[in-house]
Amino acid sequence: MSSLKMIWGGLAVLLLAILSFTANADVDAEDFVEEASAKGLAEIETARMALRKGTSPQVKEFAQKMIDDHTAANQELSGIARAKEDWEIADDAELMNKAKAFILRQRDGESFDQAYANNQVVAHEQTIELFREARELRDPELRAFVNKTLPKLETHLRMAKDLAAATGASEADRMNREGVDYNRGVDENRNMNNDRGFNNERGINNDNNVNTRPRPGTTTSPQ
Repeated sequence: MSSLKMIWGGLAVLLLAILSFTANADVDAEDFVEEASAKGLAEIETARMALRKGTSPQVKEFAQKMIDDHTAANQELSGIARAKEDWEIADDAELMNKAKAFILRQRDGESFDQAYANNQVVAHEQTIELFREARELRDPELRAFVNKTLPKLETHLRMAKDLAAATGASEADRMNREGVDYNRGVDENRNMNNDRGFNNERGINNDNNVNTRPRPGTTTSPQ
């Protein structure tokens, strides 16, 4: 009986190891380094923009912290990647091109401070999701970097949400979404009314045709 338990115990350990290896294999170290670096560059460039265009002291203070923290994180990540001779990582120009997809885009009717605050909430939510998936990386140095950096990113997200509330960005974003929903509803009602009007008109025409149709047993005299 004890031998059987040992066999089953060994099989269970082996199965867990296989499952763990499969999960780890789903996260590619080089892809993570490139995407994390590009997102970090986007944070830095957007923060520099905020220092130039922002008007709120809270925005400027937050932006400077983003420059400091993300510059340090990118430098550490770059050092880890350079030490891996067999890794193929995009150069700075390619990373900057990737970063452009994440850089702030201001919407009509939105102040820069509000746009920046909203951008930072979304950007950090996406980066946190990336880092949480990367906790399954097999490379021990990258895993250590991820586990050290993730709490900082979560703190950034809380700060970004506070900044959004302070600048009115949260309210502006809600009103913008409600405006889109209202306009969509107006368009749908207009289309329904147009369809109803068309059907009513067709019904009137049908009634006219019925009224002008000759009764059975009668003839119409020529005009």
